[in-house]
Amino acid sequence: MTRVRIFSMVGLAAFAVVFAVLMLVVLPRVRPHAFNAQVMQGIPAPDIELVGPGGEPVALSDFEGQVVAVYFGYTFCPDVCPISLAKLNRARTMLGEDADQVQVVMVTVDPARDTVEVLEEYMSNFDESFIGLTGPEDDIDRIATVYGIYHQAQESTSAAGYLVDHTSTVMVIDKNGELKLLVPYDMTDEEVADDLAYLVG
Repeated sequence: MTRVRIFSMVGLAAFAVVFAVLMLVVLPRVRPHAFNAQVMQGIPAPDIELVGPGGEPVALSDFEGQVVAVYFGYTFCPDVCPISLAKLNRARTMLGEDADQVQVVMVTVDPARDTVEVLEEYMSNFDESFIGLTGPEDDIDRIATVYGIYHQAQESTSAAGYLVDHTSTVMVIDKNGELKLLVPYDMTDEEVADDLAYLVG
């Protein structure tokens, strides 16, 4: 076998390796991610400034450089809220070491009952890092309106006295502070984790 032919075969082998790397590693990163959630493009997330753990002020801007999942709910919610928060916890856990790059925040739509202490205890049932925010009703109404969240108290025969109908969508804000995704209630844990993993990078 001639030296030229040997070099040619080595060159082809090297090209095959480079091509395989491009196909398996580089191209998936270049190809746009197919999000499972509804995508919002180029919308700066309005800041949220309310009261968080320990009665300290918390602003959305405090989480700069993180992916933030914002949910509007309340602690007396019988089903939708705990299911949504548990799903976020499971999806976040699937990220492994990157889990701490995702901050989950719940803004209460029931400030009359959801005190700072009540929210702290409730949110810790899902994950110690989850944060609950409360504040004056007018402030919460304003923030909910800006984010397109419907909420309305309804009379109930339950022990809670009344329930609050509300939008169950999770808002996901990317590391650049832009409202990126609207996550519907019926998305699976795996679908949520897949979208969060891409945003975490």
